[in-house]
Amino acid sequence: MYQHVLPNNTDHIHANGHNVPTKAANNGTMCANGSLGAEGPEATETDSSGTGRMRKPLERNGSTQNDAVHLERRLGLFSGVALIVGTMIGSGIFVSPSGLLVRTGSVGVSFVIWLACGVLSLLGALAYAELGTMNTSSGAEWAYFMDAYGPAPAFLFSWVSTLVLKPSQMAIICLSFAQYAVEAFVTECDPPRGVVKMVALVAIVMILFVNCYSVNLGMAVQNVFTAAKLVAVVIVICGGAWKLMQGNTQHLSNAFNGPMPNVGAIATAFYTGLWAYDGWNNLNYVTEEIQNPSKNLPRSIIIGIPLVTLCYALINISYLAAMSPQEMIESEAVAVTFGNRILGAMAWLMPLSVTISTFGSANGTLFAAGRLCFAASREGHLLDILSYVHVRRLTPAPGLIFHSLIASAMVLHGTIDSLIDFFSFTAWIFYGGAMLALIVMRYTKPNYPRPYKVPIIIPVVVLVISIYLVAAPIFETPRIEYLYALLFIFAGLIFYVPFVKLGMTPRFMNKVTLFFQLLLEVVPTSSMAMFE
Repeated sequence: MYQHVLPNNTDHIHANGHNVPTKAANNGTMCANGSLGAEGPEATETDSSGTGRMRKPLERNGSTQNDAVHLERRLGLFSGVALIVGTMIGSGIFVSPSGLLVRTGSVGVSFVIWLACGVLSLLGALAYAELGTMNTSSGAEWAYFMDAYGPAPAFLFSWVSTLVLKPSQMAIICLSFAQYAVEAFVTECDPPRGVVKMVALVAIVMILFVNCYSVNLGMAVQNVFTAAKLVAVVIVICGGAWKLMQGNTQHLSNAFNGPMPNVGAIATAFYTGLWAYDGWNNLNYVTEEIQNPSKNLPRSIIIGIPLVTLCYALINISYLAAMSPQEMIESEAVAVTFGNRILGAMAWLMPLSVTISTFGSANGTLFAAGRLCFAASREGHLLDILSYVHVRRLTPAPGLIFHSLIASAMVLHGTIDSLIDFFSFTAWIFYGGAMLALIVMRYTKPNYPRPYKVPIIIPVVVLVISIYLVAAPIFETPRIEYLYALLFIFAGLIFYVPFVKLGMTPRFMNKVTLFFQLLLEVVPTSSMAMFE
């Protein structure tokens, strides 16, 4: 059974307990950790930091002919757009509109912030397109931090993202999915919290099964659910247009009446709006599986994010054509209230559409999150088993299961509002770090090939805004939760120094890794590291 699970080659056991298959390469060099060095003068570049490290070619296939198992490039342009749009349009537009109105106190200001969030997401994604075409390895910020700053900051990102950011994002979406799914069957009172959480857990299990079973099935589900949610968006927009043609413009005509919100309120309002746009960087987590990423990554971003921004703007106008700002604030399910007023006997279509939308968003979130685990673990920053791939289905099953377990724990013990605030504050620390990484590498790696390059002003603007989004709430309304978030980030160093920097590994970990390897029928990929 052991030989059935492992590739048929020689296993090299590192001092830190990593199981790495070692192979001979055709016309290539053997790296110390079993990865294959690139050949030819154009395939590598010496790191400008002076360490003499050699980088792999940007446009990697992710495998060689002799590789026993690897992630395949299966995502084309349509699937890339579907992953971006399908992940971004989820629960946010159905949970966030009322929160944005509460924090701004103005219809006009909230609408401006919706548009500004779309523009900011587009600028950030364009900067990520340059980073993603420079380094086409999966892992997004983790890979870029490794390039720009080294292993310690990259580890802190994988530490926070794996344990908090990605699982909390999925937990929020699944809770929203469950809220709307149960709402369709409960009319006289609020849905029982226990039932909502059980439905959210069932959704996590279903999405986990889909993504563990097949990459093609996961993307097929994503494509179908993205198309379905766009139909739901069209229904809302058409209903709003009908109300506007009837002359219901009173809530839009005096949009900027009322006092202007303060600086801190605007920052927290941005958090709420940007949560609805989150997912704009998810395609960067799966670049090893994108066909021709140098072209399809920026194209998917340029098509997907403006489409989402347009949809959000028209949806908000439609909401305000059917209900007052106060009614939106008081509604627990804005889209359902909208459907009850516009669709009449067909009002059930609205909660159904929202559940479809949130399910598709959760599917895309887990699809991307599993690749972060895969990339970071492959470099030894997380447990080895999380970098393994199913021997037949070629899916990163251990990473997907790990994320789902943490998300399930958050579903059982968290609420949507508390999770959104913590997620937004912590996420923008790392988004800003990625912008700084791009700026740093313009100077430390000036000759590095950049198939797609943005004007330097774009990452500078996004970096300044991210600093504002992180700092403004701290100074305006200090809360102990912000300190907890920062302490949690740097607490990762407690694990980084002994287990990554010094390479210490408990003896029992080899047995644990082997147990799960046999249980899950997973194997390590042949290229176990991207950096030397």
